[in-house]
Amino acid sequence: MKKYYVNNTAQPNGDHEIHTEDCLYFKNIISKKYLGEFSNCKFAVTEAKKIYSKSDGCKTCCNDCHSS
Repeated sequence: MKKYYVNNTAQPNGDHEIHTEDCLYFKNIISKKYLGEFSNCKFAVTEAKKIYSKSDGCKTCCNDCHSS
């Protein structure tokens, strides 16, 4: 199980990206919300969409959930 976070700042396309704490980009995220521990990124995206309807997985650490 990995710990997942959502970036509170939207990307230029409006997506709020979901990251794991071991992501290369994690330390650069200034404002993030902890989503919880999940067995895969799909559960993390579902949880993030409760906060930000336009949420997407990071291409680097959540590629299976990256759609845009």
